[in-house]
Amino acid sequence: MTYDCIIIGGGIAGLQAAIQLGRYSSHRVLVIDSGYGRSTLCRQYHNILGFPDGIAGEELRRLGRHEATRLGVELVKGKAIQARKQEELFDIEIEEGTVYSSRTLLLATGLTDRFPKLEGLEACLGNSVYVCPDCDGYEVQDRSTVVIGAGKAGASMALILSARTDQLVYVNHERSEVPNELMTKLREKGIGYREAAISQIITGKPGGFEGVRLDGGDVVRAERGFLAFGGNHVHSELAEQLGVHLLHNKHIETHPRSKMTNIENVWVAGDLGAHAEQATVAMGEGATAAIWIHKVLSGMQTKVPQL
Repeated sequence: MTYDCIIIGGGIAGLQAAIQLGRYSSHRVLVIDSGYGRSTLCRQYHNILGFPDGIAGEELRRLGRHEATRLGVELVKGKAIQARKQEELFDIEIEEGTVYSSRTLLLATGLTDRFPKLEGLEACLGNSVYVCPDCDGYEVQDRSTVVIGAGKAGASMALILSARTDQLVYVNHERSEVPNELMTKLREKGIGYREAAISQIITGKPGGFEGVRLDGGDVVRAERGFLAFGGNHVHSELAEQLGVHLLHNKHIETHPRSKMTNIENVWVAGDLGAHAEQATVAMGEGATAAIWIHKVLSGMQTKVPQL
């Protein structure tokens, strides 16, 4: 069975693309989704039009799947492990061994944030602990905040957030090196600094962050938390198998108009790309990529801008 487009990744970018393609009513579209990603971890997105009180990532995904299937899009749960180009088709193999083929391919595999597996932390993500200062810096405005991180990444995040609040403590959980110039800036901004592993996330009500307990027993109280460990895992393995050009950080640069990569008929949308890592940006990229995929599939565009 050959599809017109396979979308790998059923997160925000992938589902928005699927909805856009489904609405053309003329393409056979398949979404392959592992069921786990950044949006499954976020308990509340606060920066999306129409949801002033926030919406959980899982709920957003559920709504997206429902809308896509109503439009005729097929969904398969599975982890894609191999991508190959066979003449004019792309073959995608999932872990259980099934192979799906398509004329075009959209990679929306995203990334996974690196952070310690501390009890209670995941329940706070999006509720009271955040990862993106552009998305959620507003949530720490004038609030006591602990930056939980490592080395330079954590120090840089604390300095960014100092524009939002003067009640900041940076806990260098991995006790990795912080450059002297950043340490100087932390002191100048009055940002507290602790170099110690965290033994416990202190929570109150479900999803309510109240601080951290350090090895040795010291407690740092705060209303909000921010994660900044660096070294996030960018899921670009399938792209690399197809010869897509990767940047030094494993993200992928696409053509700004079409979102096509350097490989013809391979598109990228969402956090896999080199962009501001926001849900709304991912939606826009998914829709944009889908529009250009439709142009190719319908024969409206024989030459698509590519990187």
